[in-house]
Amino acid sequence: MVPLKSEAGRAASAYFRPARRLPALVTVLALGYMAWVVFWPQSVPYQSLGPLGLFTQYLVDHHHTLLHSGYWLAWLIHVGESLYAMFLCKSKGITNGRAQLLWFLQTFLFGIASLSILIAYRPKRQKQT
Repeated sequence: MVPLKSEAGRAASAYFRPARRLPALVTVLALGYMAWVVFWPQSVPYQSLGPLGLFTQYLVDHHHTLLHSGYWLAWLIHVGESLYAMFLCKSKGITNGRAQLLWFLQTFLFGIASLSILIAYRPKRQKQT
């Protein structure tokens, strides 16, 4: 007879927590702004954005290639963070496929705002008898 997993074991294998709203919002807005600047720089109202607009206009005018590379580097970093989230899921006993997919997608979209929650997670160890 095979013993059943305990309720705590099942909960740990499906552990998922949504990212905190403010850090996730900052990430989405920053990536969205960067995409806007990289792909549609002519439509950005630089003068209406104060110092951020002036700085952004300078970067667009003098360092557009750097902005473009930085944009794709940011997404590459998010891919790396997502893959690391998968590694953490396995090492922390999160084996539920849906939970792993949610961690992957959330970390891809929100980066460290999501990954920090997974890093901080400490699964309860089951006592062995």
